[in-house]
Amino acid sequence: MRSSLRRWGRGLLIAAGLAVGSLLIVVFVVNRQAPSRDAAAANAPVVRAIEAEPLPFVIEARGYGTARPARTWDATANVPGRVVERHENLESGTLLTKGTLLLQIDPGRYRLARAEAQAEMASLAAEQAQLEREAENIRRLVALERERLALAEQELTRIRRLADSGSVSRSRLGAERRTVLAQRQTVQSLENELQLVPSRRQRVKAETERAATRLDQARRDLQDTRFEAPYDLRLGEVEAERYQYVSAGQRLFRAESIEAAEVVAQVPMNMLRRLLGTQTVRDAHDEVLDIAQRVDFSAIDAEVTLAAGKNARWPARVVRIANGLDPTTRTARVVVRVDDPYRQVAPLTHPALVRDMYVRVRLATGAPAPRMALPASAVHQDEVYLIDDENRLMRQPVRVAFEQHDLAVIAEGLEKGDHVILDDVVPAISGMAIEPQRDKGAARRLRRRALGEAP
Repeated sequence: MRSSLRRWGRGLLIAAGLAVGSLLIVVFVVNRQAPSRDAAAANAPVVRAIEAEPLPFVIEARGYGTARPARTWDATANVPGRVVERHENLESGTLLTKGTLLLQIDPGRYRLARAEAQAEMASLAAEQAQLEREAENIRRLVALERERLALAEQELTRIRRLADSGSVSRSRLGAERRTVLAQRQTVQSLENELQLVPSRRQRVKAETERAATRLDQARRDLQDTRFEAPYDLRLGEVEAERYQYVSAGQRLFRAESIEAAEVVAQVPMNMLRRLLGTQTVRDAHDEVLDIAQRVDFSAIDAEVTLAAGKNARWPARVVRIANGLDPTTRTARVVVRVDDPYRQVAPLTHPALVRDMYVRVRLATGAPAPRMALPASAVHQDEVYLIDDENRLMRQPVRVAFEQHDLAVIAEGLEKGDHVILDDVVPAISGMAIEPQRDKGAARRLRRRALGEAP
């Protein structure tokens, strides 16, 4: 009996405890308070933001290539002979100035050939002068003999009249006729000889021209024995030695001009098309095939940088676009020229731009109108995060025209004055409260990058 009373009392205590707990829950629910705005704001994430605005923009195209000299001279022997002179510094890598005698082949035989041709020319000149004197003498003789012929014919006429009257014999008339015929033969012979003068003159002229050709060839051969630097150059591979006999067509050495260097840069087609699109100066329907006449290359700034270092830079200019595309990379080949690549050479920090040096080429030109640009990290899968008037996040779809380095150029979806979040908010929920902080440093860096300046 006593144990059943004890169990019944324990049950009453449990029931009373449950009732009190339920009552407290109901009181707490009824008297609960919503969290204040200040508490919500305190939990809002802090984000960096900038104000969107069109910026002056420099469109760039970049490519890589190897340097080469603008002019290369492969010195080849045009005449055979023995090398009698060789510059003491005729070695690979040596720099020599314009006009320096680099090498000479024995000129003896070619001087003899020149002297022989000159003597022949002098002989023909004397023959020509003699021919002219002979022609003048023949013309004078012809004139005299014609006078004698006229006198003889007059005498024949007088004798004929006397013979008709019987005053002279017939034998005298025959003798006078023979005299006239002989005189006519003399005149005709001289006239024939005078007519041969033009053909003799042509023969002498032809021989003179042939001798002049031999003289010119002898002079050229003599010039070909000397190898002088046609411009300031740097020597490459040298294959000729002093006292060595060289044959015609044999290569002696290679030299490269140091006045200018060229780089054939492989530039992606989309970059080049975007760059040239700002510089078209003629209508596409104009019948102009040369792209240099359609595009103002002088408006494109070019710079060559050593790919292995950042300090070695050379100003350059675009000179042409090579024909065709690179068969491997399908990139365009833009040729830029660097004038005076050996200027301000510092062996450790700023080397000369020499053959086969691997370099990076930067092409840049100003866009015709300001562009809306953002850091590429502020674009999240064709969306940007904006801040509305109540400091809440808003997801805005945009269309990216193109990306250049770490910038994204926005074509549609962004207006001037929009406040763009630079940070990657996770999770980015539309309408969520945020605490923006304007990043003036990021805005300045963005402007500098849009102008193509280093960050």
